[in-house]
Amino acid sequence: MEVNDALVQQLADLARLEFNEQEKTAIRGDLQRMITFVEKLNELDTTHVKPLLHLTADYNVFREDAVKTGITREEGLQNAPAATPEYFEVPKVIKK
Repeated sequence: MEVNDALVQQLADLARLEFNEQEKTAIRGDLQRMITFVEKLNELDTTHVKPLLHLTADYNVFREDAVKTGITREEGLQNAPAATPEYFEVPKVIKK
């Protein structure tokens, strides 16, 4: 697969990024090297290789479920920059 300016621009548009010409040249080279590497890997015969499902031999390792002491609501809110007696106060972020 050949990486050209149109592909780099399409990827930039999808990612909502803007690049100058020097950055586009560097990205085009990086993408071409990645694609070449993947194409090289596709040349390997993997018919008898089992898929790797987990990176370690550990499977479903869970800690014991234990009750731990927590902090009270008052302790949790005491260092808050703004709070009511029950909740943190945060700035409104949704506008109508």
